[in-house]
Amino acid sequence: MMKIDIFAHILLPDFYEKMLMLDRNLPAKMPFIQNPVLTDMEKRRATMPKNTKQIISYVNANPEDYIAGKMAALLVQKANEELLTAVRDNSDIFAGAVAMVAMNNIPAAVRTIEDFVLPNKEVLGIQLFTRHLGKSLADPDFRPIFEAAAKHNVPIWLHPVFDPRKPDNNIIFSWEYEQTQAMLEIVQAGYFRDFPNLKIIIHHAGAMAPYFAGRIDRILTAEQAADFRKFYVDTALLGNSKALELCVDFFGVDRVLFGTDAPLGILPAGATDIIEEAIEALPLTQSQKDQIFYGNAERLFGGL
Repeated sequence: MMKIDIFAHILLPDFYEKMLMLDRNLPAKMPFIQNPVLTDMEKRRATMPKNTKQIISYVNANPEDYIAGKMAALLVQKANEELLTAVRDNSDIFAGAVAMVAMNNIPAAVRTIEDFVLPNKEVLGIQLFTRHLGKSLADPDFRPIFEAAAKHNVPIWLHPVFDPRKPDNNIIFSWEYEQTQAMLEIVQAGYFRDFPNLKIIIHHAGAMAPYFAGRIDRILTAEQAADFRKFYVDTALLGNSKALELCVDFFGVDRVLFGTDAPLGILPAGATDIIEEAIEALPLTQSQKDQIFYGNAERLFGGL
């Protein structure tokens, strides 16, 4: 059985070098990007989990934070081309890729969906972050991205980032709050009602949502509470089978996909083994576990 890890990260060398030209302090700001498995394909291959293919997306080093829209779009285009080449050259370990978009150039971001994602079968969707350019992801300025993704049946991978307005950001709790808040804002913006075909995949097992199901169901409207369960989620919790059990209860087994955050979380190459163990420990049938490991991904992405 070949498992499909739908949320694995990469930082390819040409793009990384260009980002270092924009900010030489990037490794100090984001120490996790110093993991050589992100950039070195030989090390990646040597540490790949057995019987697993990864869907890869860039870590959160975004050109839009450094350069104006036209140049950001050009740099994103080059980064996406490098990403596509990596998948094609390593198809035995990569099942697909998730494209970057420049959120300070919305027309170019829409063109990324239409002119890069759609023509290339290896590119399965786009990655967005919980905040862009100091604004909520649900800001009306970003609405055309959701509209285009839904129109063309292109899934969105949603990854958390810190809110720079807050002085106490930390990697343990803050990202999970930011992820949950972004989910709430998307629901309250009515995007699932406006775009019924919208597909959004949430990192880290839906963050706080499964553990606050009572508050979601009793405080939000019935429609909004139902919309909260329309997200898809991965299993990147660094183990914790009981938490995954709540995640499956909240979202349903059809919307939970194997994802590990590799090669991050546990050095040198990620937490794949303990996440697999946590899934195997779930009180589910083997058929349901297989859905999580590969079946849901094959259905959502039209076969891999």
